Amino acid sequence: MSNFKLVMFDMDGTLIKDRGIFVIAEKKGFKDELLKKIRNYNLEFYERSIDIARLSKGLNKTDLLEIFRSIILSENVEKVIKELKKHNIKTAVATDSYKFLADDLKDRLGLDYSFANNLIIKNDIITGELEIHNKNLTQDFFSGKIYSICKSCALEQLCKDLGINLKETIAVGDGKVDIGMIKKAGLGIAYNAPEEVQRNADIVTNDLRVILKYI
Repeated sequence: MSNFKLVMFDMDGTLIKDRGIFVIAEKKGFKDELLKKIRNYNLEFYERSIDIARLSKGLNKTDLLEIFRSIILSENVEKVIKELKKHNIKTAVATDSYKFLADDLKDRLGLDYSFANNLIIKNDIITGELEIHNKNLTQDFFSGKIYSICKSCALEQLCKDLGINLKETIAVGDGKVDIGMIKKAGLGIAYNAPEEVQRNADIVTNDLRVILKYI
């Protein structure tokens, strides 16, 4: 029996090869505006997420889902998820993207849980308003509480809900926003990640199948 009972994955760049909002922006013609907002260092990270959400105002939810579904899954994702399920290991996705996209990927891959920001949608039309997942914002960079979603907080809460010890978890991600959960998990994996993320991980890899060595 595996020592691990839960694996939490990042979405963009981890479960899928590209970043959803970039692909959507490219298709919908607001990539330049997106890049400007990402580089707006006068705003905190969570404020940038709120600002970026406004770019999708007036777009149709179904159109965005169609674009999102065109993004290729990362190599071996389906195989890894299948093996985790065989070992009765719970799986979750945590992303600073949008809940309706994360839920769609969760359903496609057969994941158990998803955590993300809630992009407000009325009658299938995006309002541009964003309800961020993180309700406890601080300036603590490494905890993740500076972002629109605190992934370490999501991991901790899910463990409490499931009666799982944090030492029994694996966290996999590639970005700064993932550092909190990578540090908090029993096994932190940096996948195709920059050096700053690698420094905070137990395992550095470009192959998701490495997870299977530890279950």
